[in-house]
Amino acid sequence: MPQRDLYIDRLRVVMTVLVLLHHTAITYGAIGGWFWHEIQPSRTSSGILLILFCTTNQAYFMAFFFLLAGYFTPASLDRKGYARFIRDRFIRLGIPILAFIFLLGPLTAAIVTAAQGDGFWPTFVAIWRHKEVIIGPLWFAEALLSFSLWYVLWRRIAGPQPAGADTAEPIPAPVPSWPAWLVSALIVGAAALILRQFFPIGTSLYGYWAPYVFLFVVGVRAKPRNWFAQLTTQNARPWIITACVAWPILPLAWKFSGGHADFNTGFTWAAVLYAFWEPFVAWGFIAAWLLFARARLNSPSSYWSWLNRRAYAVYVIHPPILVGISLLLHPFVAPALVKFAVTGTLACAATWLIADPLVRLPGLRRVF
Repeated sequence: MPQRDLYIDRLRVVMTVLVLLHHTAITYGAIGGWFWHEIQPSRTSSGILLILFCTTNQAYFMAFFFLLAGYFTPASLDRKGYARFIRDRFIRLGIPILAFIFLLGPLTAAIVTAAQGDGFWPTFVAIWRHKEVIIGPLWFAEALLSFSLWYVLWRRIAGPQPAGADTAEPIPAPVPSWPAWLVSALIVGAAALILRQFFPIGTSLYGYWAPYVFLFVVGVRAKPRNWFAQLTTQNARPWIITACVAWPILPLAWKFSGGHADFNTGFTWAAVLYAFWEPFVAWGFIAAWLLFARARLNSPSSYWSWLNRRAYAVYVIHPPILVGISLLLHPFVAPALVKFAVTGTLACAATWLIADPLVRLPGLRRVF
């Protein structure tokens, strides 16, 4: 891999850590769907801080994953060809999805019910008997598999691509200008608002899909045009400033509304604000992370390589580990933010250590 791309691997590690901390925050008082809530969301100081942490993450970190996934997709398809690319996508994405549906999801749910005194095996049996599908965070793998197949179909219909269009052959093109970023933010915000009329936040993840689809496409176009390498502070500064200005608006609006306004659906002022707030914050955060990582996280490192090689396995297996650790620590009385920090740290360490032997197994190496 060219040295300039090392920082992208580091970013995937950082975003994976944020996923674990995001779910840890939900455990201790943030808003969101998760297997175990030790503390319900509240307007306490710790609750507000954890809610703000998760809301900020939600604005950009999963969209960032799709951007990075799209970045590597054209070169992977060109290198492997259609048949091998599709086969590898089903192995790398499809097998973890099935593993979570049939094993890891029921296991995580059973750990919770066992801790609550309702039994471990009865939960497994009930989930399988009722054909309940628990996909958990593997919704990302499901979406990425879908995006990859749509990209293959598009490439198949469009025919051979000229060098630099959507192929691995890089031909630098200027990074899109600030007005183009603005137009894209407005379009993504409007698309999110429309989607949330049919898929309200809190009931369906499709309400978040507008930036996911858009940034996957941007990633596909970014690699052959060498946009990441060409991104400069001058390109990013207007959006980093915009993100800094926009970021406090949502929590202030939430506080102003008393927590009663509907930010999740409809055409209320709150729903409109939330839909447009996300891309205006996301573009700045993503640009800032890219610049920071390229400048500070781009040197060869055996430690970072070790973390990166196990990051995808960590993403897949972290729910039962995180839930198990949080339940073990449940009897210990401490402030929510302290438990968030302790549990999050232990969960990160434990999942990477458990992922280590998994990526070494011959049968799983192709998956992880």
